[in-house]
Amino acid sequence: MKRAGKALKKRKGFTLIEIMVVVVIIGLLSALVGPKLMGQSDDAKRKTTQTQISQLEQVLGLYYLDNGLYPTTSQGLEALVRKPTDRPEPLNYKSGGYMKKLPKDAWGRDFGYTCPGEHGEFDIISYGADGEEGGSGANADITNWE
Repeated sequence: MKRAGKALKKRKGFTLIEIMVVVVIIGLLSALVGPKLMGQSDDAKRKTTQTQISQLEQVLGLYYLDNGLYPTTSQGLEALVRKPTDRPEPLNYKSGGYMKKLPKDAWGRDFGYTCPGEHGEFDIISYGADGEEGGSGANADITNWE
């Protein structure tokens, strides 16, 4: 009994080999799981941005119903938050605006807006992860016409 007690007292921590094995296992797991999680992050950001564009389209529809026109390119999406003062002024602008504040895309940038648009009555665009026109994958543009 005394020997077993002494052996247990001497062994209080982990050996260097045990620690190295655990570190290697954690490294392998992160190497396998990490890239999959990163890809899902890009997909989630793209889906979030597509949803925000859809919401902006709906709010622009309300603006149009009240005023008979969409904000011009120079008025921009800011017209959904504050009543435009330049022409054409909206005649039945909703008091308090149509949104409390404009959303940013999932990468923290403003949406592009043109009216009249090249692809419809208005165009809304996010330039994706790289913030530049064009690109593919995570860098691809997200628009309301595609």
